[in-house]
Amino acid sequence: MENLTKRDLVVRISNETNLVQQDVLKVIQLTLDHVKESLLKGNAVQLRNFGVFQVQVRKSRIGRNPNRPETDVVIPKRAVIKFKAGKELRERVDQSI
Repeated sequence: MENLTKRDLVVRISNETNLVQQDVLKVIQLTLDHVKESLLKGNAVQLRNFGVFQVQVRKSRIGRNPNRPETDVVIPKRAVIKFKAGKELRERVDQSI
């Protein structure tokens, strides 16, 4: 399995659209910056037929150190980014396996 990088996206989109790679890179970077900005504000980012990115806060909890099980460790609350695939993406991924 091979990972798709931002560079790979730039090259592929540039080849498919005949746009200059620098222009494609600017558009991709601006898109990612706007997604990041929205998530930092606590807003969800919904991309139709692809999925939804949203920030969820995990509450504080007590954990155990496996090396010292008698000691409780407080795990502080923290924000995590969740991705929920859209129906069309889920169906296509299911078909690909």
